[in-house]
Amino acid sequence: SAASDVYKRQAVQIGGPSGGATTASKEHLDLPLDFDSLKTIGAMIGSGGLVVMDEDTCMVETARFFMEFTQKESCGKCVPCREGTKRMLEILDRIIDNKGTLEDLDLLEELADTISKTALCGLGQSACKPVQSTLKYFRDEYLAHVVDHHCPICNREKPHPVVEADKCKGCGKCMRQCPMEAISGQIRMPHVIDTEKCIKCGACWGCCPFGAIREE
Repeated sequence: SAASDVYKRQAVQIGGPSGGATTASKEHLDLPLDFDSLKTIGAMIGSGGLVVMDEDTCMVETARFFMEFTQKESCGKCVPCREGTKRMLEILDRIIDNKGTLEDLDLLEELADTISKTALCGLGQSACKPVQSTLKYFRDEYLAHVVDHHCPICNREKPHPVVEADKCKGCGKCMRQCPMEAISGQIRMPHVIDTEKCIKCGACWGCCPFGAIREE
């Protein structure tokens, strides 16, 4: 309605940190704001809050943000919530760093299902809703992280890494770690990064033992 005239909506987070994220499709936006209707799309009224997000929001990062909150709020009494949310947060951190795998998505779904069914209280039982809903409705954004190792939203503003020739020892470690084969060079000679192939994932500067790679 009026909001759509201001910016393009991508998602609506309903019910606070433990609520599910829905798409901004007419089908979802036309749903009555009641318990039974929201339950059909994996959301809930919760605290009654509504957060509208536009197309510049990475839904994987959104899920990670809410999981970090609920993990910190866990009282620690039951194992599913105490340990399960911690494992899920670790996986989400790995995915955001573009180091996740398709198996991580399966593990997220398995952990979320187990925690939701076995946690003792309402916090634990609903803690996984942001992850479950974003995996369902925004799976393509997870795939961008784990298959392409490049999220067009998260990586958009990152500068390209550059090899400082005077520091590079030509060990080849960055070349082996690069998922796009964007680094070339001879052993014991300074290496070079092809910015046309580089997806700014950070694997190279993160592994360089000599600090020879910087962000331009």
